[in-house]
Amino acid sequence: MYEVIVVGGGHAGCEASLSCARKGHKTLLATGNIKNIADMPCNPSIGGSAKGIVVREIDALGGEMGRNADKSILQIKMLNSAKGPAVQALRAQADKITYPKNMINTLTNTSNLEIKETIVEDLIVENNVVKGIKLEDGTELKSKIVILTTGTYLKADILIGDTRKRQGPHGEKPSNHLSDKLKEYGFNIIRLKTGTPQRIDKNSIDFSKTKIEQGDDRYYTFSFDNKVYYDKDSQIPCHLIYTNEKTHKIIKDNLNKSSMYGGLSDIKGVGPRYCPSIEDKVVRFADKERHQLFLEPESIYYDDIYIQGFSTSMPYEIQEKMVHSLEGLENAKINKYGYAIEYDAIDSKQLKQTLETKIIKNLYTAGQINGTSGYEEAACQGLIAGINASLSLEKKEPLILKRNEAYIGVLIDDLVTKGVIDPYRLLTSRAEYRLLLRHDNADIRLREYGYKVGLVSQEKYDKFKEKKNQIVTLTEYLKNNKLTPKKETNEKLINVGIPEIKESMTLYNLIKRPEVKIEKLQSFLDKNYDIDVLEQVEINIKYEGYIKKAIDEANKMVDLDNKKIPEDINYDKIHNLASEAKQKLNQIRPTSIGQALRISGVNPADISLIMVYIKKEYFYESK
Repeated sequence: MYEVIVVGGGHAGCEASLSCARKGHKTLLATGNIKNIADMPCNPSIGGSAKGIVVREIDALGGEMGRNADKSILQIKMLNSAKGPAVQALRAQADKITYPKNMINTLTNTSNLEIKETIVEDLIVENNVVKGIKLEDGTELKSKIVILTTGTYLKADILIGDTRKRQGPHGEKPSNHLSDKLKEYGFNIIRLKTGTPQRIDKNSIDFSKTKIEQGDDRYYTFSFDNKVYYDKDSQIPCHLIYTNEKTHKIIKDNLNKSSMYGGLSDIKGVGPRYCPSIEDKVVRFADKERHQLFLEPESIYYDDIYIQGFSTSMPYEIQEKMVHSLEGLENAKINKYGYAIEYDAIDSKQLKQTLETKIIKNLYTAGQINGTSGYEEAACQGLIAGINASLSLEKKEPLILKRNEAYIGVLIDDLVTKGVIDPYRLLTSRAEYRLLLRHDNADIRLREYGYKVGLVSQEKYDKFKEKKNQIVTLTEYLKNNKLTPKKETNEKLINVGIPEIKESMTLYNLIKRPEVKIEKLQSFLDKNYDIDVLEQVEINIKYEGYIKKAIDEANKMVDLDNKKIPEDINYDKIHNLASEAKQKLNQIRPTSIGQALRISGVNPADISLIMVYIKKEYFYESK
């Protein structure tokens, strides 16, 4: 008898099982292949636009991905460093051997956690309450809670040209029956697809024809513990190349051979809109003469180079021509061909904001089974599902992050409120309060939650409180200390590249100037501060007006989210409510007025009718 069984050992499964076990609950991680735990079957990177902020949020809450990524860095850089802080995010090339090895080591050394290699064929369900799992050999394992993190393995098909093979990303046996069982239990099953490019032998590439892309000349970490495991001067470079007219002609001439464009007529899955195959790019953006591709190292232990941006489902012989048309890859040796994978997922609108399903009590789902794509999106869902499963066992209130608190909150709210029609990927544009959801302040936003749920240690929490105190202390110092336009002061300013001042002003107001960087003012400060503290204070000062406006807007949203809708409300009793609104509201069952407003097809007039009904009729009828 277990308290929690987690099905699937990908990034969602790792975070879910670790969070439950670390909170003291007897947990089983059931996975089809132990060697594939924390596997990175697609791109060799952690982070990216918006995604890098999610990894920081996972760390702030007490999750593992950031700490593990820091131990696996081949190269790291801050994306959009020339732009504003709202769009900056870390992206690291992570070693595909080191990352899963370290994660498996973490899992096997965690108390209360057992790992079992097996295929799960069904759930044990009694009166719409999950009671455990059934294995392919008929064995039954009992538990109080089950978390499904099956990734792309539900009825997975590998697609190449006109061939379809029922197998997982590395040729493993997929789960052939679980999604059918979920459908029998009442879940809407959708079909999605994604793809991956070729891996090229590094020694067969002419790098003299490519543009080198180095890592940043500064140390970064995803984890707020700030332990650095890499040498910034020994990072492995990436390289930039482009497709060309010849590449595009090969693709256009052979579209009918691509699985996605006629090679297979029975494809039902919808592909990722924001990470399309190269065939998609050439067709959809026919006016573009070229598309950029990145040659990315996968590991220090072998020589495969990943062609970022060249995902395809063409037959092998066409892939050979495509690769050899690229400058620098004329003589490239393909170690692994690209492919597409089609798989089953559930309709995420059938989930609560806790990631517990509405169909079966005590059953949670996380990751690609919910229609998302990406390691980071999966990991953060696994963490939240694990936290909420544990809190449910402990009879405590769930952790539901708001859209103004975390990208994780944006992701989950989008899933349960809007659903997906193609694999969901986080983007900065999805977050209306992205200036509040920055890379630098993820711990300020979320570490308190991590401590309260029991995943952040007292030592780490004390360190976090000291950082907050330093931010307040430094901000007050800057407000209360003035510079006067004396000769000595102006000379010191000019020496650090800051124009002289003509009148007295506080250090706080001086930093508001676009050209003034707080680190250049170290000699004017009362003591040395960590770079993290300096950056946080500088951003708060320079963007003070914008941040205040965003907070005011977010507070309006929070007020609406705090206006709860009764669970048993009957929308059919609300007169004049639009038919589409009734349909969507009955399907999603929003918990608040704020969530109801975010449902496509529900307009402000519908919201007004709901609020009037709750205020004047619902409570009268319920009595």
